[in-house]
Amino acid sequence: MEKITSYILPAITAAIIIFGLFKGIKVFDCFVAGASKGLKSAVKLLPPLMGLVLGVTMLRQSGALEVITKMLMPVAKFTGIPADVLPLTVLSPISGSGSLTMFEQILKNFGPDSLEGRIASIIMGSTETTFYAVTVYYGSVGIKKSGCTVPAALLADMTSFVVSAMTAAIF
Repeated sequence: MEKITSYILPAITAAIIIFGLFKGIKVFDCFVAGASKGLKSAVKLLPPLMGLVLGVTMLRQSGALEVITKMLMPVAKFTGIPADVLPLTVLSPISGSGSLTMFEQILKNFGPDSLEGRIASIIMGSTETTFYAVTVYYGSVGIKKSGCTVPAALLADMTSFVVSAMTAAIF
């Protein structure tokens, strides 16, 4: 099986090149044009991504994450989300690396089989970095107004947080 997987990408690449040559397409020219468009898209995405990284860093370093967590404590108690998992719920829609760091801390402090570890694991597997996804996908095609996308995605994240706590408490 290991040998098969190492040959898949070269086989697909060769098939594309052979198909292109068979159809009379200048494969290398198409590759260069596509790479050029990809590079332009990457350059367009840099400013919003830098803003997102800066925002997450400021949130964590300024202590605002702790303030937000304390403000959300009554909601967490009502929904069954432990206080130690609450920072993960705040960071999860914003930053994948920030939420991964928080997730690792939860596992390190409480262990993967604890209630906190199980809830954090379910959250990490069932939520999306909403703001990152909207920034990248909408930014790459030039959409400036997201409409109902962000509120709907945040509602889905919130639902996932609550259901994660309920599921981990049951099992």
